[in-house]
Amino acid sequence: MLILAATPIGNLGDASARLREALVSADLLVAEDTRVLRKLMGALGVTSDARVVAANEHTEGSVAEDVWSTAVGGTVVVVSDAGMPAISDPGFVLSRGARERGIPISVIPGPSAGLSALAVSGLPTDRFIHEGFVPKKGRTGYFETLQGEPRTMIFFESPHRLHDMLQDAAAVFGSQREACVAREITKMFEEIARGTLSELARHFSGVVKGEIVVVVAGAPAGAGGVPDAIASVRELVRLGMRRAEACALVAKETGIPKSTLYKESVEDSA
Repeated sequence: MLILAATPIGNLGDASARLREALVSADLLVAEDTRVLRKLMGALGVTSDARVVAANEHTEGSVAEDVWSTAVGGTVVVVSDAGMPAISDPGFVLSRGARERGIPISVIPGPSAGLSALAVSGLPTDRFIHEGFVPKKGRTGYFETLQGEPRTMIFFESPHRLHDMLQDAAAVFGSQREACVAREITKMFEEIARGTLSELARHFSGVVKGEIVVVVAGAPAGAGGVPDAIASVRELVRLGMRRAEACALVAKETGIPKSTLYKESVEDSA
């Protein structure tokens, strides 16, 4: 059996009794970082005679066959450094391969930074998407693909890129779009900051440390994204308004950058 086991994201008190039992009884322990696992086990006061292998973004594929062959007749427990394996962390390759081979898969649920941030954000939770880590490059274009997304969005971001990420998000989604930044969830210096994207960008303009989750409200009802905005620009131009003025007006109403509207509307009319 392959068991995906959630580990604490900061507070050791969140470690479940099932997690402790699984760590003790496993035949093979698969960790994102074996040093982090050993530190966790020491803090929890548990020991194990099981083999321990590393499965991070670079090594998951190379240890997969060993994991699957062991899981056929024994118990393999997979953990990431914090939170739930396979959710923006290693574990998906092992889980998919186990499924394809008919190996039973189980889960020990527990802490999740993304869901925890969503719960405390004060933003709609009935429908949401987990986007994971924001791309390091092409961030504006990436956000533009989500302009019309009506569901609440969950992002992971590194602390030194947080300010720029919030500024880019404000430029694309609109400066008044509601959001929440959850920093160091469950840890000693936990901070939950709520406000508009522009307010949060100002708040986090200095040095930021810790693990970051950003939750952004979905597009308001009736927001049709870039295509509808371009149609509005086109109609205003047809009525006699200069293109630059039309783009500025629609940008103010939709939160879509004026430069994006101008470029797209010119290409649309070519």
